[in-house]
Amino acid sequence: MPVSPPRALSALLALPVLLFALITWQVLADGPLIGVDERLSRVLVHPDRLSELLADLGNVQVAVPVLAVALAYAAWRGRAGGMDRWWLPPLAGALAMVLVPALVAPLKAWTDRPGTPAVPPAVGYYPSGHTATAVVAYGAATLLLLGPLRSPAVRRVLVALCAVLVLGASYGLVRRGYHWPLDVVASWCLGAVLLTAVALAAGRTAPPVTRSTRRSSSGTPSSSNGPS
Repeated sequence: MPVSPPRALSALLALPVLLFALITWQVLADGPLIGVDERLSRVLVHPDRLSELLADLGNVQVAVPVLAVALAYAAWRGRAGGMDRWWLPPLAGALAMVLVPALVAPLKAWTDRPGTPAVPPAVGYYPSGHTATAVVAYGAATLLLLGPLRSPAVRRVLVALCAVLVLGASYGLVRRGYHWPLDVVASWCLGAVLLTAVALAAGRTAPPVTRSTRRSSSGTPSSSNGPS
């Protein structure tokens, strides 16, 4: 029996949840992954202007307005098109964004991880709030905009653009030394969980039931499928 898309998306939650739990445990226990993470950071860190600009893609002032435009467009198009539960995907996208600081802030306080040598001495760097903001803002915007698109080429371009923005922000944060690599990976996992909820909400919308649709579903011929 084929697996329905919502069930498949729910099953995909297991991997990011388990990976996030593993990384968090390593951060709290100062496990062997932390040593690997720190050595990798020393290789990657090279602060420059480009890394600074890329890291800014995760700023709230940059990423959230992009999501806000997508939320407004999805709500307008869904309502104008008579979609069933048109408000659900935009609401899910907005809630996912609200949950980013609500989840990241307590995790930062709990793990109390120090920053890299490239930043002033401080704690609370795990997970990366900028990465989570980029993942959820650009990812949710992409999910909301994919629905109305029918061109496979345009859909691929939109997904590719989302990936470039998220990976660019992630690379910039590590390259600039604002975060350890595992801080970023953990936020990918957190963002994947939140985006799965947005995808599930988007999948629950349906086109409006028209008169011809009602007749066809009841077995009554409509003008489009009646005898010629």
